[in-house]
Amino acid sequence: MAEAIPRRRAPKHHGLSAKTLRRLEGATGRLASASVAAAEERLSWFGRLPADQRATVLLITQTGAAGFVDWLRDSQEALNLTTEAFRGAPTDLSRWISLRQAVALVRLAIEVFEEHLPEFAASELERAALIEGILRYGREIAFATANSYAAAAEARGAWDARLEALVVDGIVRGDAEESVLSRAAALGWDPTAQATALVGNPLSEDPPTVVFEVRSRAARVGRPVLLSVQGSRLVVVVGGATDGGVKEREILAKMSEAFAPGPVVAGPTVPTLAEAHYSATEALSGLRAVTGWPAAPRPARSRDLLPERALAGDAEAERLLIEEIAKPLEDAGSTLLETVETYLENGGVLETCARALFVHPNTVRYRLRKAADLTGRHAADPRDALVLRIALTVGRLARARGIW
Repeated sequence: MAEAIPRRRAPKHHGLSAKTLRRLEGATGRLASASVAAAEERLSWFGRLPADQRATVLLITQTGAAGFVDWLRDSQEALNLTTEAFRGAPTDLSRWISLRQAVALVRLAIEVFEEHLPEFAASELERAALIEGILRYGREIAFATANSYAAAAEARGAWDARLEALVVDGIVRGDAEESVLSRAAALGWDPTAQATALVGNPLSEDPPTVVFEVRSRAARVGRPVLLSVQGSRLVVVVGGATDGGVKEREILAKMSEAFAPGPVVAGPTVPTLAEAHYSATEALSGLRAVTGWPAAPRPARSRDLLPERALAGDAEAERLLIEEIAKPLEDAGSTLLETVETYLENGGVLETCARALFVHPNTVRYRLRKAADLTGRHAADPRDALVLRIALTVGRLARARGIW
């Protein structure tokens, strides 16, 4: 007995005759033109598009109309055909037509097709099949459009992330200001906004998770941010003032929640993004030295870590300790400097210091307050006492080397 030859499955025609399909195929150009004409008439924004962009819409509509005929012949290939029809959308449509406008175009094209399709039907049954077909095909087109715009948005997001990483990397390395500023402007950063660098360890090894955490907290405090994960550290540049009132100071504390447990250091707030390199340099220096202060707040300001930074060999920290503490005390006269040094050498015991100086304890209190006004550090505070001691030591060493 001869082996049976398998029969090829006949394609589904949705109850339409071959003649109807051929007539419809020959009219796809006319239907596409009618859709574009309706868009020019009913959508005010469409008429303002340049001629080349309207021609692109016409071409995509013609491809979609041809795909409809193919879809009617075999609906099993619907997804592939509709995706093919809108393959050019991510690189063309999404650049100058919003998703809302694209949806309006699809809806209008379906309406135009519904108006003209009955004339191709040979019977009432075919008429119903065509109307049902265009509605189902319109659904596929809508999904294809949404997928195209989603892919375009993801591509733009990936590009923005790379551009943002370049901006932050330029800030950290101190690259040419113009290139950094122009890239930041492309990301929507206000060039006149103040900036503060915040550094620490990323919360996760998954970059999207890190980005989500940082941006969600930035949205809560209403501040713009630029961020980049650089190996094992996360660098965030926060826009706006962060060293004014209580609410402004709390902003950095809330942003620190986007970092992994452990130390987080904030650099000084600088007037504009063009000077953010200084803030980042100070913050990174503080991050390297913060382990020397186990009780450091989170975040710690880089200026509060000057003793640890100086002990770690940071020349900038040494310079700041001399200029902000040692030099003002010396310029104020030997009496004030001697009082601070004696108070520190006697373990912060007021009466012992007063006896060593042969003055009343109230005189010591007065001199310590005056020294605090000059330096911002009060010797009676344990942390300030350490800063004063290190600053005076650095000053003496610098003078011995002839640097100061």
